[in-house]
Amino acid sequence: MQYMTSFERIARMESLLEGIEVGLKLKFGTLGLSLLPEISTIEDVEQLRAVLKGLETASNLDELRQIYQHQAEN
Repeated sequence: MQYMTSFERIARMESLLEGIEVGLKLKFGTLGLSLLPEISTIEDVEQLRAVLKGLETASNLDELRQIYQHQAEN
């Protein structure tokens, strides 16, 4: 894996969070945005990528929550 500076990591995380925010709003409306404070605490770039990808297949907020809670356990 390529070395990433803390600045790059933060920028990537912010980008992913912005994408997740848009995805939550488009797929689940304002109710989806209620997960954003919880998701914003995630500090792992790969975990945020999993959440963003999970937005494609999750049919409800509980399914999406399981994606990042499961990732945190591993």
